[in-house]
Parts: sequence; structure tokens; C-alpha cells
Amino acid sequence: MSKTGPRSLKKQETRRFGFVEWFRPGEHERTEAVLPDIIASGASYLRTHLSWAEYLAPGGEEWFDWLIPRVGGEIDLLPCIHYTPPSLSRTGRSSGPPVDPKSYADFVDHILTRYGRYFRHVELWNEPNNLLDWDWRQDSDFLLFCEMIGGAAYWAKQRGYKPVLGGPCPFDPYWLNLMGERGVLGVIDAVGFHGFPGTWDSEQATWGGWDMHLGEMREIIDRYNADAEIWITEAGYSTWRNDEIEQARRFIKALNVPADRMYWYSWRDVPPDVPVQEGLWFDPRHYHLGAVSHDNKPKLLGRLLMEGGLGRLEEVTALATPQIAAGAAPVVVTGGSGFVGSNLADSLLNDGEDVIILDNLGRSGVDQNLSWLIERHGARVHPVLADVRDLMGIEAAFKDAKAVFHYAAQTAVTTSLIDPLDDFETNARGTINVLESVRKAGKRAPVIFASTNKVYGALDDLMMIELDDRYLPEDQLVRMQGIAEDRPLDFCTPYGCSKGVADQYILDYAKSFGIPAAVLRMSCIYGPRQFGTEDQGWVAHFLIRAFAGEAISIYGDGKQVRDILHVDDAVAAYRSLLANIDRAAGNAFNLGGGPRNAVSVLSVLREIGELTGRPVETSFGPWRAGDQFYFVANTQKLERETGWEARIGWREGLRHLAEWLIANRFGGRQIRREKRKVSA
Repeated sequence: MSKTGPRSLKKQETRRFGFVEWFRPGEHERTEAVLPDIIASGASYLRTHLSWAEYLAPGGEEWFDWLIPRVGGEIDLLPCIHYTPPSLSRTGRSSGPPVDPKSYADFVDHILTRYGRYFRHVELWNEPNNLLDWDWRQDSDFLLFCEMIGGAAYWAKQRGYKPVLGGPCPFDPYWLNLMGERGVLGVIDAVGFHGFPGTWDSEQATWGGWDMHLGEMREIIDRYNADAEIWITEAGYSTWRNDEIEQARRFIKALNVPADRMYWYSWRDVPPDVPVQEGLWFDPRHYHLGAVSHDNKPKLLGRLLMEGGLGRLEEVTALATPQIAAGAAPVVVTGGSGFVGSNLADSLLNDGEDVIILDNLGRSGVDQNLSWLIERHGARVHPVLADVRDLMGIEAAFKDAKAVFHYAAQTAVTTSLIDPLDDFETNARGTINVLESVRKAGKRAPVIFASTNKVYGALDDLMMIELDDRYLPEDQLVRMQGIAEDRPLDFCTPYGCSKGVADQYILDYAKSFGIPAAVLRMSCIYGPRQFGTEDQGWVAHFLIRAFAGEAISIYGDGKQVRDILHVDDAVAAYRSLLANIDRAAGNAFNLGGGPRNAVSVLSVLREIGELTGRPVETSFGPWRAGDQFYFVANTQKLERETGWEARIGWREGLRHLAEWLIANRFGGRQIRREKRKVSA
């Protein structure tokens, strides 16, 4: 009887997983940074290489004397012993068979003596059917390989260790059967398997699915050693197209296949300046296999594991895409799990619309908004978990769309200054991907884009009057009406540039391709379902910090003025613009609270103090790049074209947000209520 069934049940019970991480000589700092994160992710195992070639190179022994105890003392370690020292190789390269196959067994014996207390299993070679790891042209019948590995495995077992046979890549059942016929399978405890479905085309062409390949593998192994386990020593999915949700799904899939262990390749991306392997041509897929980026920015997989382990990961990846009925014409909301997007989607769903939520769930907490929408509206919510940077991954979502609201974006000026390339890819390329998807669908669906007041730059030419708690423009008309759309564009900061580029592409697609598209250049929006941070969503961030009793950092002097707008009013503006898209297409409109809701940062802080019943602790830092002393939107053009107007005064709206935060984040405690008239 095959062991696939019982082993599968065992796998479900243990729910253990590991990561593969190659540490190069001298990477002490990187090892110290990566190891705690791998452990914090819930991983039970770590597979790393112990290069025979590197060990005998200058400084190699000292490196592994540090690495193996450091890693093996913290986590269940699987060292992969491979790579022939060039001086001992038949080809002079690390992939060449050793001149004397027994010398490999001698080295394994040395490693067991020196480091054996730090591991129980030892992996013997890696990808032996891959020319980059084993030059089988020098060993076409694998006689040298079998002599080398068989001897090392036999001796390791004699010493009480459990040898693991390195997995072929791609899987080759004929090679594995040959290992059985030659007696290698009879002296090992586990056989490795490598699988990267969906990442490499060469593998895709021969990929038959985990169950088929592991079943075939189990059948071969059972003929020679029924007690041997199957380990997935490498599984992975490259996010080179930014499809991070698919990586998370593939991880769960690999974890649940009938194998005794699963090692995911890898925790961190390979840095772009590091060659993956000597002689290997550049392939971007090799550089994006990690659960976090090379500079330790969490991808979805890494973030969810760090937030709540497998349970959290399964909760999010279970958000499937329900089928949309034939003939249905959904509204697509990109970034629909975000703050404004989820509020807009809820409004549309309340009116009976089918809504596609296209979101990469890249920001912590936004999956809660998606779950909230599904709980409220059920099957009319259609999650498409994809990234607007991935054109191939999003096109299908727009096929039957009757309208598109495009919110998906990188939203922070500070982040754009740290990583302007990613900011451009998300905001500029992501927007043109959306436009091209709509154009390809051929149905001229209206597209309404969430732009920003940052396209007007820092407004340095506006002369200001400095009062005790705010700045006001000297120009009386601007003071009375705000900044209008005839203000010249002046992109400032990478964020302003990327959003400005997107803004202009939206308007041009209306002209060049007849797509009814329009732009709303937003000021500061606030309200329920906002996960405010220091960099974006400052009104919610201030309230969250104040309710938590934590200090608030102010950049600048706090006298800068914004016209804050409640999200309910913002949603009404977007819907009004869609309803009037025939005459509004090709135009940009400013959207904010207007002069009636113009407040300084200091005045918002005072109001928060009234709500919490205590002064807010603050600290002040330098001004941030591109920050405007004053921005109040002149919304008269939008009002004329659509009949929209802001209805919620800022004090009323601030109290509404405070009550929502209390109910949803702070256990329902009461906020202070003053007996005074609430005004705008």
C-alpha cells in the first residue's frame, strides 16, 4: 500500500515548514538579520548549503565554524553538502565529479565529526541532474555519482545520521529509478524533490502537478526503500511580475501536498548585484523568490507569516474569486480593500451592483476591509487578488467591467523618496496597465482616477500670512475659494511625479482613445476603515495615537492648512462624477472639503484633545519634502458639473471617525462629549 495517504494526514497534523536560505562566506550581518525573522515566521526548519569548495577555500573553515553552530543552535538545520573543490574536480569546476569519489565521503565524515551535534539530517548534493550542480557529461551513466553518494550515505547512517538524497530539478523519474537500481535509495532516509510550478516555462512544460509527481516518486521509492520519506527540499514562486498573492497561494499548496517536509525557497530575495550562480545568465525570476525583498521589505507571504503564522496566511489566501454570472457587468474598484476603495465599494454594493475588488492586499490590515465587504454583501463581492503592476494578471478582471474606479497606488511621499522605482511602477505603470486593460476589453468603460493635490507641487510661490496657529495665503481670492484646476502643474517628489504622470495618462486616454475617463485630485480624506500611518492618513493616525496614549510627531510647525474631507463625501463625489461622466470625461477636478473645512494640523490636535479629554503629547521635526504650507481645494468646477458638495463638517466628521475607532480598535470605551454646538 502506498504511504501517500497516511503521510498526507500526518502533514496536515504537524503543519510544519521550513525555508531555504543560502548564506555566503562573510555574511555574518545578513545571517544575524535573517535568522530571527525566519524563526518569527513560524518556520521549524532551515536548509542551507555547506559548500565543500568554499570550506576548503581561504577563510572557509572559519566561516562554517561560525555559521553552522549559529544557525543549528536556533533551528532544525539541514546542511546541503555539495560543490567539488576545483583542485579535486575532474573538470576544475565545482560542478565536476571529484577525481576520487571517496573523497566526498571523507569530507562528509569530517563535517559530521566537526558539526554533527547541530543537525540530525544531512543532504548529499543538490540537483544532480542539473549541469550547474553536477556535470553529468563527465558521468553520463551516473556511476561516479552513485559511488560517491552511496558511500557517503552508508557511512552517515553508520554514524547515526539520516542522509537525504538531493532532489533532481526538474523531476526525472528515470533518474530516481536508476538511484534505486544502483542501491542509493536503500541507504537514504529521505529523497528531495524540487518544484517551482508557475515560475519557469521549461518546468511548466513538464509540470503535471504535485500529486502526480509525488505519487510517481512514492511508487518508485516504495520499490527500493518503503521507509524513506519524501521531502520537498525546494518549492517556490517568483514574484518578478509582482503577483505576491499567487506566491502566498503556492506556499499553502506546497505545504498541503503529501510530503513529509516542505522547504520554501527562500526567505529573502537575492540582491540584484549578486550573481545567482557562476556562469548563469541573468533571469529576473531568480531574484524574486523570497518571502521578503532583498532589503527586507515584507511581501505578502512574509508579512502574513510574521503577523499570525499559517492561520493568518490561510485566512487571506482563502479569499477566492467567486464566479460572476454570465452577462453581469461589474464595477471594478482597484485598491478596493483600501480606505476609500472599500467605502466606495460598500456604497455600490448597497445599491445592488456586482463589484470586483482588485487588490494586492499589500498594506497591513486591508484584508479586514475585504472580509468586511464579503460579510456584508456575500457573493456580489468578487475579490481578484492581483497587482496592477502585473498586466497579465489583471487583464481578465476588466473584461466585462461597466465602470472602473482606480485607487490602487503607492500613497506616501516618504516611501517614494526611499524607493522611487517601485513608486513609479505602482503609480505610473500600474495606471497605464489599468487603462490598457480597459482599452483591450473594448467596452469603453468609464475610468475615474484618484489623483492628488501633490500634482500642484509645493506651491512655493504663494505668499503666506503666518498666524498663531495657521498659515493663510495673502491672495484673498485663494483664501476665499481655494486652489483651482487652472493652477499650473508642478510635480514635486517622486510621488508627485508618478501620480502626475498617471493623472495625465488618464486625461490623454480620454482624448486619444475615447475612453470616458476623469480625474479627482484629492486633498486629505479621512473616515472609517482608514488604517492611518505617519506617512499617509494623518487624521486617523493622530486619533489612533491619541487614544493609545502615545505621542504624535509633527513635521514642520503644525500650522500647515488642509481642507479635510470625510470619506462619505468623497464617495458621493466619485459616484456623482460617474453619473455625469458623459460631460465630465477628459477633465480633472479638485476634491476636498473646501474653505469651510480648512483646518491646520494644530487645530485638529486641539479638537482631538477635546475628544480624548486630555492634551495630546506632540513633538516637532523638520519639514518633509514637498510639503505645502497651505492647500485648500476650490471644488466649484466639480460642483457645477455634478451637483456635488461637501456636507459633513470637519468636527462632526472627526467625532464620527473617533467613534468608529473606539468601537473597532479600542474596545468601545466612551469618548468625551462636550455640551457645545458642533459646527463646521
